[in-house]
Amino acid sequence: MSAEAVTAGCRPGCGACCIAPSISSAIPGMPDGKPAGVRCVQLDDDNLCRLFGDPRRPAVCERFAFDPALCGEHREQALARIASLEVAT
Repeated sequence: MSAEAVTAGCRPGCGACCIAPSISSAIPGMPDGKPAGVRCVQLDDDNLCRLFGDPRRPAVCERFAFDPALCGEHREQALARIASLEVAT
C-alpha cells in the first residue's frame, strides 16, 4: 500500500468497515442499525460511503479511521480482521 493511501485514509473501494461490523446506531435507510456481515445500504457500487461528509453519517462511522494494522494489505484482510473483532466483542 502506498504512503499516499495511508495518509489519505480509507482504501478506495474497500468498504470492509461498512460490511463486517455491526452498527447499533440508526443509519439513513437502516433505522435499526445493521447486523455484522450485512452490507450497509449507504455503501455504493464502488464500495464508497454515500454519507461521507454528510451530517447524517453515524458518529461511530465517522470515528472509524483507517488503521494499517486492522485493515491489512487488501480488502479481504480487512473484512476478516474486522469480522474477527466483531466476534470477539
